Amino acid sequence: MFLNSAWILVPMPKKKKNEEQAALPPDEKPKKEKVNVQFAEAKIVTENSDAARELFNTGRYGTILEDGKLQLSLFETFFLLEKSKIELVNLNGRALTREQFMKKAQKAEKSFFVKYAVFKDLRNRGYTVKTALKFGADFRVYDRGVKPGEDHAKWIVYPVHESGSSTWYEFAAKNRVAHSTKKRLLIGIVDDEGDVTYYEIRWIRP
Repeated sequence: MFLNSAWILVPMPKKKKNEEQAALPPDEKPKKEKVNVQFAEAKIVTENSDAARELFNTGRYGTILEDGKLQLSLFETFFLLEKSKIELVNLNGRALTREQFMKKAQKAEKSFFVKYAVFKDLRNRGYTVKTALKFGADFRVYDRGVKPGEDHAKWIVYPVHESGSSTWYEFAAKNRVAHSTKKRLLIGIVDDEGDVTYYEIRWIRP
């Protein structure tokens, strides 16, 4: 498939000053009403309410279940906790702090902070970010203004720490996944401060 071709790493533009504020989608504006969310170990589900559905309609957070509730990912939940948009409780109805949830997320998700740094950065830039396990990647990312279900994701994303390494076989496998799903491959390099540098991988014919 990739005979007579070569890959190139294309650095993505750095985030400009005030870009984060300018790129925030409508759902990021402060609101008084918080959505009640239950953390049940296996899944994280919101209440069935207009406020919960507004999270989906305006920010495309979560997946709508048959009963009208939203199921959130670990990354979406932590992001919404940081934004003070949800109230999180356990099965017994006891409130969970951000720190308590963070410990649970670290146990459930390998390299949670590295992945979350990329999730948060892309969200703050105005992109919709969804998990991409079925594609063999960490995230799939939709361009600004594109809603999941109405169009396809533009990128699949692999977050890595700057001290990490990858074999040529692993790198080639990531490219094959991107090619087979007709998406662009984006590598998010996270440093110790949590800042992210992106490289988009493209292949060309020499």
